[in-house]
Amino acid sequence: MTIFDASNSLDFQRRDFLGLATLATAAALVPAGSALATSVAAPFTGLKQVDAGPLNVGYVEMGPARGKPVLLFHGWPYDIHAFAEVAPILAAKGYRVIVPHLRGHGTTRFHDAATPRNGQQAAIAADGIALMDALGIRQAIVAGFDWGARTADIMAALWPERCKALVSVSGYLIGSQAANAKPLPPKAELQWWYQFYFATERGRAGYAANTSAFNRQIWELASPQWAFDDATFARSAASFVNPDHVDIVIHNYRWRLGLAEGEAQYDALEARLATGPTIAIPTITMEGDANGAPHPDPASYAGKFTGKYAHRLITGGIGHNLPQEAPAAFAQAVIDVGSL
Repeated sequence: MTIFDASNSLDFQRRDFLGLATLATAAALVPAGSALATSVAAPFTGLKQVDAGPLNVGYVEMGPARGKPVLLFHGWPYDIHAFAEVAPILAAKGYRVIVPHLRGHGTTRFHDAATPRNGQQAAIAADGIALMDALGIRQAIVAGFDWGARTADIMAALWPERCKALVSVSGYLIGSQAANAKPLPPKAELQWWYQFYFATERGRAGYAANTSAFNRQIWELASPQWAFDDATFARSAASFVNPDHVDIVIHNYRWRLGLAEGEAQYDALEARLATGPTIAIPTITMEGDANGAPHPDPASYAGKFTGKYAHRLITGGIGHNLPQEAPAAFAQAVIDVGSL
């Protein structure tokens, strides 16, 4: 049964009273000095590392060890701190919250120098399953935005038995090289300017030389009404100083356009993804009313979710980085999706 409540426009301001009250409750339930004692402005502390597939993954874990597992996936150019306010809310509600650095970000590293620095969609989603295996998590709610939403979408589509429910900002983001080969109208192509920049060696060199400045510009374009400060950006920018960051980002966007090959081990998964598989697990999709990044119209993907489903428009000038701009709204979606 599909529940599509796009008419439900939720007005969640980033610093709304409810969100602050919930964070205060979370702080009160967490012992001072513990890994859970993350303030609104403070960075995550107590990062852990675990071997998972080809990676040694850096991640934050919050909440009770026997709590309901939730995996939160960030996008590009962001990092785990997109969930710095979401995670304490969920931990205070009894969830076991896992927030990993994607490959090429933060403290996540490849085991083998010979492993291709592959950013294709199936590889990143497989990382999510490998992480669940490494942590002994049989099934979890998966949630994310940008690359993280695509990762969660793919996990839900290909491994539904591992995913209890899904929260996806900007909805259905599963793609294919064949679909990406089709030209878009000029205005839509303009929004993807950085993808074409990355397709050139000049673009690769430019991104490597100006990573922080480039990514800050993306933040500003993607969230034009989000008044983040220097400290907030610097907290995430530290995660871009990763030896594989440039390689992963460039490969991701070149692979999308068919300009770079993927790994053969993911060919079968990509063939399934190219069919545009539906997602049958309970899902809430979300969109900010001021998202300046390329994103599909919610009506265009509603039919891809064949289970219990709801869509939420988050108003109040919320941009692309929805979990960090509207943490209370994102956390509530995670809480609600389990009971759809």
